[in-house]
Amino acid sequence: MKKIKVEQLRVGMYVEEICIPWLESPFWTRTVMVDSADKLAKILATSATEVVIDPRRGSDIAAEPVAPVAVEEAPAAPAPFQFPAVTPTSTAAEMQHAELLLAQSKDAVNSMFHEARMGKAIDAEQVQQLVDDIAVSVMRNPDAMVGLARLKNADDYTYMHSVAVCALMIALARELKLPDGQVRELGMAGLMHDVGKMLVPQDILLKPGGLTTEEFDAIKHHPVAGHQLLQASAVSEVVLDVCLHHHEKVNGTGYPAGLKGDQITLAAKMGAICDVYDAITSDRPYKTGWCPAASLSKMTEWCDGHFDPVVFAAFVKCMGIYPIGTVVRLQSGRLAVIVDRGVGKSLLTPSVRVFFDTASKSLMKPELLDLSAAGVKERIVGREDATRWGITDTSQYWT
Repeated sequence: MKKIKVEQLRVGMYVEEICIPWLESPFWTRTVMVDSADKLAKILATSATEVVIDPRRGSDIAAEPVAPVAVEEAPAAPAPFQFPAVTPTSTAAEMQHAELLLAQSKDAVNSMFHEARMGKAIDAEQVQQLVDDIAVSVMRNPDAMVGLARLKNADDYTYMHSVAVCALMIALARELKLPDGQVRELGMAGLMHDVGKMLVPQDILLKPGGLTTEEFDAIKHHPVAGHQLLQASAVSEVVLDVCLHHHEKVNGTGYPAGLKGDQITLAAKMGAICDVYDAITSDRPYKTGWCPAASLSKMTEWCDGHFDPVVFAAFVKCMGIYPIGTVVRLQSGRLAVIVDRGVGKSLLTPSVRVFFDTASKSLMKPELLDLSAAGVKERIVGREDATRWGITDTSQYWT
């Protein structure tokens, strides 16, 4: 390995490390083969003053001189992708639009996964507009799309889980303040992360009871199967990486490669968090989904071994203390469900819909209440398990 001045970098060299923070790198991988003037220009455009090269895998600084490439003569890089400007809206205002978009998403993803089941290459361009539409909806109000995508039946689970993870990846990427181009790419990665499950026998995938060792091994093969399928498709390295590594854990006990710590990319760490969150908050054939706030609490317990703590902290911040759909107990003893966290409001004073009186143990006429409004003395004292009171479905109070 050799550390050289960035001005000495030439086409043909293999860069082991660009000496800047990873999030500032123009590439998702830590290492990169500088095999084009465009890649050279991207590195020179960063704030890096030095790079580490590996002469065994590329040209050496003392090797035969490579024809110098004048950066100013390189083709002008295309303007970075940007989403259109949007105006934030309330959850209620975005809910109807998100519902229509989810219906369209079901058909599009169903079609894409059918192609995968037939062993055909996937055309990412066919679903790019869908990813962009989901991103714009999340930008207007993340709670509507993320919340509705959590409501799925057993038959739709695999398809709608992919849509939900797409929305969650976009929300988390924006919380991490990543450029729009990376947000878009991560949304596509979320949409395609489970495509390998289409190559798992459906009787195993939809089995309501426990899996045998052989059946679980078949399930565990889906990241590799999906990665192999996507290699024949025109998708980015980020999409391939999330597909293959979204079940890795930071302590090295994940699969398929047993990667640990910084061996796992930021994109794959994000995929792991979004995948687990949607899985445990959704109803499955063998279990009822957990409350969103309870799910975040449980994931916090797993954080040291399973998730990257920094990325998980960002995820909690973007979801909020009480995500939409969470059932809470108010100071008065009444139960309510979170319907809108609001823009710029305190996380402790969202809008809720009150629906149950624990004193009389009876349902009440639903009442919308903005806890941040002047004169409102109610406050949240904690989350509540609605099933304790015989209530199994609270979605009607917030959708």
